[in-house]
Amino acid sequence: MTGPYRRVDILGEQIGKAHELADVAEFCRRAGLEELDLDADGMVDWMGGGSDVWE
Repeated sequence: MTGPYRRVDILGEQIGKAHELADVAEFCRRAGLEELDLDADGMVDWMGGGSDVWE
């Protein structure tokens, strides 16, 4: 898949590229972070915009 993406790092390790919010959730699930609220302040450090920015 090509197009806009967000790099996903978990605990300082680059995990992959997310092309949509569902990809971020899946990376987190695979890392054992199933209870993570992707929109909660302080839970995710979104660089270049919030969870709704995919340009």
